Amino acid sequence: MAFFEKGAVRIHYEEAGSGFPLLLIAGGGLNSNISGITGEYPPFNAIKEFGDEYRCVAFDLRNAPPGQSTGPLEIDRPWDSHTDDQLALMDHLGFEKFMVLGFCIGGPLIWNLLKRAPDRVVAGVLAMPSGSRPEMRDLFYDNNIKGWAPQLLERRPDLTLEQAEKFLTKMYRTDPDFVFTVSRDFVRQCRTPVLILPDDIPAHPYAVAMESAMLAPNAEVSLFPWKEPKERVPLAVRQIRSFLRAHRPAS
Repeated sequence: MAFFEKGAVRIHYEEAGSGFPLLLIAGGGLNSNISGITGEYPPFNAIKEFGDEYRCVAFDLRNAPPGQSTGPLEIDRPWDSHTDDQLALMDHLGFEKFMVLGFCIGGPLIWNLLKRAPDRVVAGVLAMPSGSRPEMRDLFYDNNIKGWAPQLLERRPDLTLEQAEKFLTKMYRTDPDFVFTVSRDFVRQCRTPVLILPDDIPAHPYAVAMESAMLAPNAEVSLFPWKEPKERVPLAVRQIRSFLRAHRPAS
């Protein structure tokens, strides 16, 4: 495990394996941290599954209370501040181009990476992607004001509840539709190959995952459900492996 610093931001990350770079974004929303890749939360351990072919990089999201990454709470640009960290980490490690696999909050963050750095992200895998349900627009704000903000403020006495509320409002309420970070028009024009593995719980709406898969011109989609029964998970992993191999640049 290691730390990377840029200005006031300090990112905790872990590398494993060798080969073409594969950035891993853990689930857990704003509590996303490395244990969400290697621990019990995900349906599979991505480092264990893909470290034999790829240089896997996992990290703690900035200001995730269970993790060790810290930095300013950028109220006016919550999604972009996280994307800044991911691109800066890739720069630090010397990776001009990379692939990305993300769970949960990784969905919106991958779309933002594709918007911000289309020439760098070779392909993306969105597993159980977060999205906004029209009938539950405040779900993410409510979950995080209870399940993220109090723990963060306990660790960071320099921050206030008002700042956390403004951050979450900008992140999840200012543009509460679809996948939060990009528009349907962007997805419709995005040429980067993506593989989408839908889920269907309140925070991971099946309809939004499938809509983005239908809109993106180079999208593939997994079977559904793929997490249950558990015997299906290896099949999903094989599909991810095949997708990554198909789009990995020749070296």
